[in-house]
Formats: sequence, C-alpha cells, structure tokens
Amino acid sequence: MRLINTSTGVLETFHGRNIPPYAILSHTWGDEEVSFSDMGKPHCKNLKGFAKIEGVCKLASVEGFQYAWVDTCCIDKTSSAELSEAINSMFRWYQCSARCYAFLSDLHANISLDTGLPKCRWFTRDWTLQELIAPKSLDFYDATWNPCGSKDNLAKLVSSITGISSDVLRHETPLSSLSVAQRMAWALGRVPELQGTDIPYP
Repeated sequence: MRLINTSTGVLETFHGRNIPPYAILSHTWGDEEVSFSDMGKPHCKNLKGFAKIEGVCKLASVEGFQYAWVDTCCIDKTSSAELSEAINSMFRWYQCSARCYAFLSDLHANISLDTGLPKCRWFTRDWTLQELIAPKSLDFYDATWNPCGSKDNLAKLVSSITGISSDVLRHETPLSSLSVAQRMAWALGRVPELQGTDIPYP
C-alpha cells in the first residue's frame, strides 16, 4: 500500500502488516487531479487537484496521522496489476483507515446541511457507496474544508439520502446479515465517476 507522508508530501510504500495508521480521502473527481506520475514533479502543485491532497495532509497531520491515502495519486493506474490489486483491496483499505474524510466539493459553507447535503454529487457516485459504508470513522467536510459532522451524528440525514439504515452506517448491523438484494438496492441510481472511470466500481 502506497501512502503520502503528511509532513514531507512524499509517497512511501508499505507491505503486509507493516502499514501504519492512516487517514483516507473520499471525494468526487474534478479537473486536473494529481496522478501517481505527477507526484513530486515541479508542476504538481499547480494542478487544481493538489489542493485536496494538501487539505487532507494538513488535516491528517493536525489529528496526529503521519500518513494519508488519496486514490488519485497513491495508485499507479498505468500498471494493470497494481490497479487490479487496488480494486480488490479498496473496501478493506477504507475499512482499515483510522479516519475517513469525505470532501464535498459542491457543498458551500452558507448552505444548511438539510438543504445542501442531499444535493451533493458525492451521494450520486457508485464508487463512494463503499467509501461511506466501510470506514468506522467518517467525517464530512464542505468545499472549504469546514467540518460538517460525522456519519454517526448525521446518520438520520444520510440514511434519508441513501436509503441505508442508520444501524448499518454506525456498524451496529453487520453487512453479512443483509441480503445481496438489499445491498444492491443502495447502488440504484448511482452513476460512475465522469472523471477517473478507469477505476470501476467492483
């Protein structure tokens, strides 16, 4: 697993059980996302997507995490073997994260959550479904990185948006106890990312 050092901004690789605690980003893709090949190059900081990486690293560092994971730059998508491994490991990576930050790029600070949250693109993408369910700790942030609450204390609102019961969101009911039909129903109406569709929903 490749992680970003939140102090240096450098990618580091870890294997097996030697993976340190890390924060992880859940987001929707936008223009000029930073890829694996971009990291460390002079133009990297000029890309629009770098602001998200910078935001995640700053937040993670403040919360005491030395490492963070972002899908755009931590996976070498030119390697079919690495991409395949990432697709198969994605749920587990989110599940094992110490903290998940859901960055809502279209949620503005002056809009109430009851009004703004249901309209966020994040809730319409198929890939973010597992990113909502898997982490034990998930916090929402608006477009300027203001905290909006967690999936625990916003469970009722998130449940009304997604159709996923609050007890599932809070990990009080295990996924294994639910039928495949129930889980598939959560994905109805969700669409693939317009950007980054080379990482399909598994």
